[in-house]
This record gives sequence, structure tokens and C-alpha cells, in this order.
Amino acid sequence: MSSSLSLALDLGTTTLCGRLLDGEGRVMAEQTLFNPQIAFGSDVIRRLEVAHDGGGEALARALLDGIDQVTDLLLQQTGASRQNIVHAAAAGNSAISLLLQQQPVDSLLFPPHRPAQKTGVCLPLADLPVPLYLFPLVSGYVGGDLVAVLYNHPNPAPGTFFIDVGTNGEMALYTGTQWWVSSVAAGPAFEGGNIASGMPAGPGAICRVGLEDDRLAWQTCDGGRPVGLCGSGLIELIAVARRGGLIDTHGTIVDADEVETNLMRYLVTVEGQVALQLYRDAQHRVLVTQEDIRHFQLAKAAVHAGAECLLARAQMTVSELNAVVVTGALGFSLAVDCLRTVGLLPAAMIDKVVFEQGGVLNGLARYLCRERDDDDVEALARRLRPYPLSGTPHFERAFVAAMDFPSLPNAVAQNG
Repeated sequence: MSSSLSLALDLGTTTLCGRLLDGEGRVMAEQTLFNPQIAFGSDVIRRLEVAHDGGGEALARALLDGIDQVTDLLLQQTGASRQNIVHAAAAGNSAISLLLQQQPVDSLLFPPHRPAQKTGVCLPLADLPVPLYLFPLVSGYVGGDLVAVLYNHPNPAPGTFFIDVGTNGEMALYTGTQWWVSSVAAGPAFEGGNIASGMPAGPGAICRVGLEDDRLAWQTCDGGRPVGLCGSGLIELIAVARRGGLIDTHGTIVDADEVETNLMRYLVTVEGQVALQLYRDAQHRVLVTQEDIRHFQLAKAAVHAGAECLLARAQMTVSELNAVVVTGALGFSLAVDCLRTVGLLPAAMIDKVVFEQGGVLNGLARYLCRERDDDDVEALARRLRPYPLSGTPHFERAFVAAMDFPSLPNAVAQNG
């Protein structure tokens, strides 16, 4: 193993992801855990309110503790020490970036909803032997995480659409002459947050679910016994449950007596409410509740509506798109049929989806392995033209229309 390592950190609202890279840019270790700031609120608005009321130092300390935990896990995985880290870079949304720096949050929480400082900064952290370069921000709702995703694609083809799926669904569209970027509040469901059996992708997390005759087949990230369900597992479970007739078009879990197959055995009652039980043993029970499905519907409707509206703002049609690059919480290959079943994106976009695992970390890795050109990163951030979606009539109409699941006329679903 190389004695000189670079540390890349994706500072998400719900999860913190880290990688250690050797001098050649090879991934030596990767880890993910929940952001400890969740204790102050699952969304950034609540955390900004806490900071505004005097809790900024506690929020920063929680995030620093999370960074410390991720770093320790990475070093344990490689057998290296902190002194082996010679470069470090991180990216996060605008709120997380300001909270890490303990910067005033009023300009973000209240009008004009813009960060007072957008440029990248080098932060000296007590627990790291080198300063941490924090990627620049674009606006109050588009952060350095999207900048990092795009930085890994220096020459995109015209008509390339990027979607970083997470608690904040950030997206970008390159027309060939201009970048349009935006963000939607999707909530933590895509990352396993605020879900009954949710957890980050990792050991014990069910990440794949398939429908095999009258059986729901699952697979964990590490091939071991299930402990919970990560974002990709959630979306696949909902898709196969929809196709199997366990969930109707409106997202409602059906009564067992409405299911004519043996799939009815996955329907259980928990605290008086019907739920889907994917797995159970003496220690663990993996459930998806009706509330979990509602959280997912809100998340997918936001992403669907955001993509539709950003495309309209750029005055482009789906036929003009070259590719739709999906990264973030769902940034590895999911079946196209799965995306279509849940309606994550407008139907015509789904056939152009290309998955990229770890888009933020990939961009950070490119920066760390290319002589760390801060000016190059800053120049990219300045090229991105933000388009606010929240509260616009087009977005609100598209959001409501995207809440239901698409009809499945030729599927085995018995409802909707």
C-alpha cells in the first residue's frame, strides 16, 4: 500500500461517504455512515434553524465527529495512519458546508437564501494532518457536491443531464453552450433515512430485491444476513411489490385478501398498520411501512418534477438528451424497469439513464489526483446557472402529478 494517501469526503445531509486513494488514484477503502447531525433534524432547514438559535457549534462538532468516524473506519480498513493522509477534499450541499465552517446561516435560512461566501476554502481540522479543501458553492440550494459530480465530467456531450439523488436531489443540464442547475428537497428516503428498517448501503443492508414467481428474493451489499434496507433496496422492493400487486397505483399497501398469490404472506400487521415484511430472524426484522412508502413517493415525485421543470427551463426536449447520468444514493445499476415502475423520472428519460457510482467522490478524486487545481474547480462553479424550482407553479403541478405510481397494464399487479 502507498504511504501517501488522499482522503475524499462526500458530506451528505443523511450520510457521510469517504474514500482513501493511493498516489495513482486507486480506491484503497470506502465507507458510509449516517451523518450524526441527524440528531438535530433530518432536513437541512431544521438544522439551519438550530444553528440560528445558537446551536451552530454543536452541529459543527457533530459533523466533525462523523468525519472523524469515517476517517477511522477507512484507516482501519487499510491499516494506515492519519499521518499517511497527505491531501484531503470534501464537498457538500450549501447548508452542510456552512455548518461545517460555523458560518452565519441567516442569509441561507432567510431571504435572499444565498450563502454569504461561495468560494472554496481550505479548512484546518484538528483531527486531520492536512487542511481539508471544501468545494465551492453555486447558490443557496446547489452546493459543492453537484460541482464535484460535474468536475468528473470535463467534456460532457450536449444534452447530458446529471442527477445526484439524495436528501437534496441536485441536477444539472448541459445544453452545449450553457449549464442549468437546480435542486429539489427529496428527503432522506433515498439514503435509507427516516425509514423503519432503513440504513446506509453497507454490510447487512439489503440493496437488491427481485420478484421470483411468488417469492421476494433479496441480496445484501456484502452477501451476509440482512440487518436493514438501504435506498436502492427500498426502491427495488417498492417496484417489485407494485408489480406483484402488493401496492396500488396510489402507493397504498393492499389488504391481504385482495392478493391472489402467495405474495400475500409478505403482508403483516404491525401496531395496527399493514406493512411489507421482507425478512425476519431472531435478531432482525426488515419492514417497509405505509409511512415509508409515502416518504418514498414524496422523494421520487420531487425528483421527477424537478427533472421535468429543468428540461423545460432549458427549452430542451427529451429527444435532444444524450444521456441521463444518475449518481448518489442510487448511483449503481438498477434495472430500467424498476425506475419505470416507480416513475422516478419522466418515462422518456428512463431509457437514457446511465448509472455512476459515487459521483461526488469521483469528482473529488479527480481533483485530488490532478495537482489540486482550485481555480479549475472555481471556474466550473461560476459557469453553473441556478434555476430555483421551489414554489413555482410548474413544479407544484408536476410534483402532484408524479406522486402516484405509473399504471401497469401488462403486469401482474392486481390493483390500480
